[in-house]
Amino acid sequence: MRVLFSVSAWPGHYYPMVPLGRRLLAGGHELRVLCAPSQATAVTAAGLPPVPALDGLDMVLQARLSHYWQAQAGAWPYPFLPPHPVTGVELASLADFDFPAYRRAHRAAALAATTRSFDAAVATARQWRPDVVVHDRLSLEGLLAARVVDVPAVLHLWGPVGIDEPGELRLMPGDPTGSFARYGVADPTAATVDHVADPCPERLRPPVGAATRLDVRYSAYAGPLDGEPPADLTRPGERTRVCVVWGTSVTAMVGPRSFVVPELVEALARLDVEVVVLLGAADRERLSAAPGRALSCGATVAGRLPGRGPVRVLTDVPLARVLPGCAAVVHHGGAGCVMTAVAAGVPQLAVTFAGEQAANAARIAAAGAGRHLPGADFQADAAGAMVRELLTDRSYREAAGALRDQHERRPDPDALVTRLATLAG
Repeated sequence: MRVLFSVSAWPGHYYPMVPLGRRLLAGGHELRVLCAPSQATAVTAAGLPPVPALDGLDMVLQARLSHYWQAQAGAWPYPFLPPHPVTGVELASLADFDFPAYRRAHRAAALAATTRSFDAAVATARQWRPDVVVHDRLSLEGLLAARVVDVPAVLHLWGPVGIDEPGELRLMPGDPTGSFARYGVADPTAATVDHVADPCPERLRPPVGAATRLDVRYSAYAGPLDGEPPADLTRPGERTRVCVVWGTSVTAMVGPRSFVVPELVEALARLDVEVVVLLGAADRERLSAAPGRALSCGATVAGRLPGRGPVRVLTDVPLARVLPGCAAVVHHGGAGCVMTAVAAGVPQLAVTFAGEQAANAARIAAAGAGRHLPGADFQADAAGAMVRELLTDRSYREAAGALRDQHERRPDPDALVTRLATLAG
């Protein structure tokens, strides 16, 4: 069987597809991964063969533009302005970015790049002739290519947000280029998706409209993060342990004042728990530079806030490696963090700064397995109180354990390979 993956230019969107890709290759099937050149290294590192032919849009730029539009419309909920869409520096005034001028200067080039990306996907599919196409929710090139060569397409979700969602959660982009019509294919909507690979346990099952749901167990893949935590952090210790993990996308897309990790660490240290902080290198530097924090931040360094519980800061360590030793986890609501915690059966607090992250958090809270603190309402004391509740109220751990049990009963990626073969005929 020949399987064509089509992925967008943000690794977290396609990392949940990596275990499926590896099982396809291990089973002797042929695989190609259509991607933007910016993703070729990450795809290769995952052990999958890239075809860097797409001209993907810059996801960070798109998010910043969206946040600027929100602020202009009076819908930006934070006490600070969003970052400049191009430079990423926090705006002092909305007038510091001229959106009409930016649109005039860049819209034609953006549409041309998207058109090239669609055409490249169709050309690859026509030349290679896949039996089935699997794509992430933002890579509509895969859907178009499958329709043009008349093979099944499977949209692979990355978390609890589905394809038939309201408002800003409708994250399937449209086709402003008219490429679908140009190829004689119906415009991309939730109604035109036939099959959805869903990694969520039943209690978190997202809406998929009329599509056929292909169940699969979520498998954590952390990309280039290959650090080894100290052995004592891989299992519970004498002191209750709480993990804090923060995605690099939050600061890049929302701005530096969304980086609330220093406040979270101080609030948790007051609970007399052991705190493990997982950060990328850039965020580690932000933590060490935060004023008034008596915390040492190195590659793997133990620090202590005076008179309080121990804090360890680790870089390049996958979340899945430390969660078995933790009683709770605090994160930004990203689907990877949510699903990894679900698989580990650990209660969660999500402090969120984006619509999809808020939806993830709300669905975990509705399942009884965690709490949600919107970033617009963030206060360190409130976050500390919520974590204390997660640690002392047994219902959260019981609900998290129930989600883990549902997760473990789901079909593994090998079963999804079999389903794809059936679809491919």
